[in-house]
Amino acid sequence: MFTEKFFTIAEFGHEITLWILVALSILSLTFILERFFSLRKAKNDSQKIAQQISETLQSSHLSEIEDLSKDKQTIEGRALTYGLRHVKQHGSEGLEEIFNAYALTEKPKLERYLNFLATVGSNAPFIGLLGTVFGIMDAFRGLATSHGDASAVMIGISKALVATAIGLMVAIPAIVAFNYFQRQVKSIMQSLEGVKDLCLAYAKAPKGKA
Repeated sequence: MFTEKFFTIAEFGHEITLWILVALSILSLTFILERFFSLRKAKNDSQKIAQQISETLQSSHLSEIEDLSKDKQTIEGRALTYGLRHVKQHGSEGLEEIFNAYALTEKPKLERYLNFLATVGSNAPFIGLLGTVFGIMDAFRGLATSHGDASAVMIGISKALVATAIGLMVAIPAIVAFNYFQRQVKSIMQSLEGVKDLCLAYAKAPKGKA
């Protein structure tokens, strides 16, 4: 009795898994595009800040970081704003903790949707495989009522394998995008770490001067 019910589920399960994979592919593509443009802007801003930090270090004028803090549109600029405000009120004590706390609040924003992409990349092949199993079960059941016509089961199996192919097609871009975005986030966080070190040097310099 239970086996018969499971075969009934398999009859519709193949189509259901295909629709699930289509929905996941649409969501993945949407999130990939959103993260691509958002992180590209943040990465470009970080590169500009890194160049300005390099110029500040070469000139040995740490007081120039006050100019960098005026850029409120970048993660690094906002971090410097909070850091310099803390330096003026409390000195260098606790400054590193301020930056660490700020990084903890900003990193989840940068990693938005990445967990979803990782989940899709890990599970889409299994969803596709499940759809293939359902399709093969349905194909062999059809063979039992086809009076030995092997062509019917061959067509059914070929259709069943489509689910596995689609599962891989959904998973591969999600995994590639996840790894790429993770590297982008890591690069931005390293830039923020450089800003923290520069602000610490500014705080410890006499009167904020080199």
